[in-house]
Amino acid sequence: MAQRFYSTSSVSEFVDLREAVLRSLPPDNGLYMPERLPGPEEVLQPGWRDWPFAELGYRIVSALFAGAVPDDTLREIVGESINFDAPLVTIAEKMHVLELFHGPSLAFKDFGARFMARLMGWLTREDERDLVVLVATSGDTGGAVASAFHGVPGTRVVVLYPSGKVSDLQEKQLTTLGDNITALEVSGTFDDCQRLVKAAFLNRELSEELNLTSANSINIARLIPQAFYYFHAARQLPEGAKPVFVVPSGNFGNLTAGLLARLMGLPVGQFVAATNVNDVVPAYLESGIYEPRSSLPTISNAMDVGAPSNFVRMLEIHQHQHGLMANRIAGRCFDDDETRAAIRAVKADTGYVIDPHGAVAYLAAKSWQADHPGDEMIVLETAHPSKFLDVMEEELGEGVVEIPERLACLAAREKEAVELPPEEEVFLDWLGQMSG
Repeated sequence: MAQRFYSTSSVSEFVDLREAVLRSLPPDNGLYMPERLPGPEEVLQPGWRDWPFAELGYRIVSALFAGAVPDDTLREIVGESINFDAPLVTIAEKMHVLELFHGPSLAFKDFGARFMARLMGWLTREDERDLVVLVATSGDTGGAVASAFHGVPGTRVVVLYPSGKVSDLQEKQLTTLGDNITALEVSGTFDDCQRLVKAAFLNRELSEELNLTSANSINIARLIPQAFYYFHAARQLPEGAKPVFVVPSGNFGNLTAGLLARLMGLPVGQFVAATNVNDVVPAYLESGIYEPRSSLPTISNAMDVGAPSNFVRMLEIHQHQHGLMANRIAGRCFDDDETRAAIRAVKADTGYVIDPHGAVAYLAAKSWQADHPGDEMIVLETAHPSKFLDVMEEELGEGVVEIPERLACLAAREKEAVELPPEEEVFLDWLGQMSG
């Protein structure tokens, strides 16, 4: 039977893949989860370590979707989406960095955004109406989604980002494409942007009228492809290794994908959730009390999330048992001063240039390694350091970080963005004008 999906708020009602992907958010304000995950015997078939990356991704999602998409179509979608590598770079003994920035927008969000754009294109191939894609971003999501959907017929993309809280190059990626991409500069935080997106989906009349869907990790289609690179990373270590994955975390979609991969057979010893001072999840892991709060701005801005959406999926995966989650995930948090020091230390000690988000994860990895010296550590490096050039040059000096041409060319482009306050009524009125 083809895969079905249920809401974390209503486990007895199911929808098909099309409904889960295109609706994005269930009407009960939960998040969609797959009814059944394939087991290791379905995913880790003989020879899986030697498959091309795209083939590995296809095998995983084919087992997960269980016939919801024709095999030839699914293979094509994955092949077009995952046409770049995610190499594992060893920077010290038992310390490895998984580079996830080799896609078009130089961030890990490319994996999910490109897959989702192509899957949505297939799901809506016979629709007469345009699809309006809403996405809130704390940095890299918006650029990846804008890149993935730019020029795609039958789609309009609206990117909401917090004013003054993304890097200059991240903002240029959001605001310079034009065509079917519209950027909304919100005078608030990422949490405000995320709240506005959810408000649009919960307004069912408007959602249906505009044919809304989401490209945030609330959308299960954004999340699933991120499981691919966990398996890809594990197989780059000797067979039998069970690495510790250290994940820089904000909205916790990346870590949730890793947790799903674990259930499908990923060889993993432990997950470490690394955050900046926006540490609501590490605090929960420590105390069992979940207290979302307003986010604080940091130099690792993509992690500036005070109410992570995917926490409900993490609870669901762990059967709402704090002890079970705390056993599988360790939490670590660090401030900006520690992050800056880590950027300098990694360069001085290993020669590797690591971005602020990766630096937070590196600190968490060192912290874990101090108590578990025999563990193989895999740090997820989620974005190219040049996207945070001001911070990198402050810590390492000018000329140390090379700016790839695909980013350098953005400098001369004019920013185009609509300024909006963080009030739901204003945003919903603005959306309503799109249908007028």
